[in-house]
Amino acid sequence: MASTDVVCLPISELSNYQTKWTIKARITNKAPLRTFKRGTGEGKVFHVDLLDAMGGEIRASFFNDAADKFFEMLAPNKVFTFSKGSIKIANKQYNSTNHRYELTFEKDAVVTEVAEDESIAAAIFHFVDIKTVQSKPLPCRVDLCGVVSAFKAPATIKTREGKEVMKRDITLADDTGTAIELTLWGATALLEDSKFEGNPTLAVKNVLVKEFNGGRSGSVLDSNAIIFSPAGPEADRIRQWWQKGGSNQAVTSISVGLGGGGARARNAQHCTFGAMRKLAEQVTEEPVHFNLVGRLALVQTTKQGEKQPLYYNACAEPRDNGMSCNKRVDEGGFCASCGRAGKTAVRMNLRCRFADFSDSAWLTTFHEAAENVLGMKGEEVKVMEVDGAGREALEAQIKKRYFSDPLQLIVRGKLDTYMGEARPNVSCVDVRKVDRRQHGRVMLKEIQEMLAA
Repeated sequence: MASTDVVCLPISELSNYQTKWTIKARITNKAPLRTFKRGTGEGKVFHVDLLDAMGGEIRASFFNDAADKFFEMLAPNKVFTFSKGSIKIANKQYNSTNHRYELTFEKDAVVTEVAEDESIAAAIFHFVDIKTVQSKPLPCRVDLCGVVSAFKAPATIKTREGKEVMKRDITLADDTGTAIELTLWGATALLEDSKFEGNPTLAVKNVLVKEFNGGRSGSVLDSNAIIFSPAGPEADRIRQWWQKGGSNQAVTSISVGLGGGGARARNAQHCTFGAMRKLAEQVTEEPVHFNLVGRLALVQTTKQGEKQPLYYNACAEPRDNGMSCNKRVDEGGFCASCGRAGKTAVRMNLRCRFADFSDSAWLTTFHEAAENVLGMKGEEVKVMEVDGAGREALEAQIKKRYFSDPLQLIVRGKLDTYMGEARPNVSCVDVRKVDRRQHGRVMLKEIQEMLAA
């Protein structure tokens, strides 16, 4: 371990106007090493988040030779000096630090481990209370502090690409009387159960919050992003709240329980297509869900005489949050969103017309829902059209689904902006066979309400 008398520049003063600089920082987060394809070549990259004694944060990415040389060396929580890297504007789509710039290191990078420096904190948190998360534009990244009010055992799930990953769900509550469900992935999910027992207080950095099942939930990828029993005024305040009655307080969750369409159905408003059309005109930026029973009337296979694609190839490469990119790729398999050409998956995005006794509606129907509408997987649709009987036979197969069995639809409505104009966006997010017993109970309740009136 080396010591150095080199004058180090504060991270906050780094900019692309500097060409010679050295910084001294602690590694607060380290991403896995991954490979990527660009054109005909292949490369390696990993990134780390750095924190210095002045509280400055920045992300540094190591490519190819530098990735091979420094991946094992750069361990989280250790302190290093860094020099001979380049500085560029940060890509905020993938960079969660608050610095305007980010660092890139290639084969000429100089990195030296130095002695522990207690003046450099283990992490800097910018806490947001859970109630505030409810109103933030999504997706967003936040630092949270709260009490573990519930947790589940780790579980193995299989991604669409067939890869097995570990996950664990915990519920975090704070003194705003609000809770959120967080999913811990990978090594983070395998932390011992004993760490979550007894309602410990957690500080969690860089939580990725997205809409899920009509609510909001978070993902945590890095085990070093979690600090158990943290110090500080926010943690002390939340601990006191829990000990002085918060544990018995009714807490409002901004997450909808896991369980796919069933969870959405329990929280969606039952209505007809006629009522949904009127209610959709009143939606805001917060999504609302409607629960409808109807039949498939039509799938848009042509538009103005031109055949419409029924599927597309999507990027199946994992992003930093562990989930597939899912953006459309070009004919060569290159994804402009994440800059990679790798694994792809067939996805469907159909325009379907559904109807009941009161009205009908054209709804954009997303992949899983589209598969249930057609009774076919996306891969089966592609094989039938390209390698099988052809487009005409595929359309004939689809027409057999028209006005057949009734379907339970979960429809999401929210206010979006299109070409600078706000307008309601209504889409179908889940389709299942009708649970006739449950549907019968709903209709019986409606009859009783009409009789009581």
